[in-house]
Amino acid sequence: MTETSNNTSAFRDLGISERVSSVLSPLGFTQPTPIQTAAIPAGLSGRDVVGLAQTGTGKTLAFGLPLIDKVLKQGNGLVLAPTRELALQIEETLHQVGAKLGIRTAVLIGGAPMGRQVSQLRARPQIIIATPGRLLDHLQQNTCRLDQVNVVVLDEADRMLDMGFLPSIRKILPRVAQVRQTMLFSATMPSEIAQLSKEFLKDPIRVEVAATGSTAELVEQELHLVPQTEKLNFLEDLLHKNSGTVLVFARTRHGAKKVAKQVRLMGHSAAELHSDRTLAQRRAALEGFKHGVHRVLVATDIAARGIDVKQISLVINFDLPDQPEDYIHRIGRTGRAGETGRAVTIATPEQVTEVRRIERLIGRHLLPNSVRPPEPGSHGRPRSFQPRHNGRPNGNPSAGPRRPGPSAPKMPTH
Repeated sequence: MTETSNNTSAFRDLGISERVSSVLSPLGFTQPTPIQTAAIPAGLSGRDVVGLAQTGTGKTLAFGLPLIDKVLKQGNGLVLAPTRELALQIEETLHQVGAKLGIRTAVLIGGAPMGRQVSQLRARPQIIIATPGRLLDHLQQNTCRLDQVNVVVLDEADRMLDMGFLPSIRKILPRVAQVRQTMLFSATMPSEIAQLSKEFLKDPIRVEVAATGSTAELVEQELHLVPQTEKLNFLEDLLHKNSGTVLVFARTRHGAKKVAKQVRLMGHSAAELHSDRTLAQRRAALEGFKHGVHRVLVATDIAARGIDVKQISLVINFDLPDQPEDYIHRIGRTGRAGETGRAVTIATPEQVTEVRRIERLIGRHLLPNSVRPPEPGSHGRPRSFQPRHNGRPNGNPSAGPRRPGPSAPKMPTH
């Protein structure tokens, strides 16, 4: 009983009302994270907020609790997210807290039936969580009004800009109340986000719990240089040596399909998460991964900011991301909320320039200057996994028979 009281007061000390803070401990929210400690008082002040923190640090409650607190007093809220998965994740958390307080939520995302969303809107939700494209659809069809919205949250704003949502945001924000509070949260702060802040926020409070571009301190990061023809064999070795849940990132949806197929041929249960999958398939894959039906989830960067799965033991960058910033979000899927994690990046010797760009962003060396990349073909040793297509190993028609050789070096991190 004493512990519950102390845990409740930890959030109440930040300014959260007793009514809101009292529902947190039974839900497992006992102690505020650093970004929550910094952002909640700022959000409760009523001023605009720019929050910077790496993924997996508790940003949803950092903006969600001030949002709920204000909605209980007067008004409505809107949360914009770049992907369906992230929108669903946010809605799950806000509904978990808000439902106990009588707050109704609605989630508006592409790929889901419009009719069901219209029914949610007719129930007059106090908080709408949406992707920009689907919200615009509702606004254009007059199935949604935003003139009573006085709190707006732009979550993962850098990703929204990367995905080209700025024009949509510029169409949406004039529809909300002119007098409003705007909170912008992001893991990185490129110049475009600074400009976005100037355009839509007024004299914001800036809260930052980690340097822009920093990666989770509790995530052990490794880089391995592996010739392209040996990457699947190297992946098999990683999966064999690590017994926990594994999230594998591929660059393209076609690559994700191929890798998932090969992982299943290796004897592991694997699901796919990419844009070629329907919303129902994507939700089933994520739920199966969460509950242990699938040990491995192979995903594109569409999932880098939409997966909130506890205790992912290993993140593997099978392909380097298109944008260096996505490296941060990928490895942030492990080592979440104070837990330790491990991230392994597989790069080819020809990708050193791309590795350097990631290094400049995160401010650390993954590939020391003193280490010379191995020559192509230097990695490889006999493996039990030998799927063949067109008479060639690993589905690569141009690959010849593998020859034994020294294993790829593990690059030390600094």
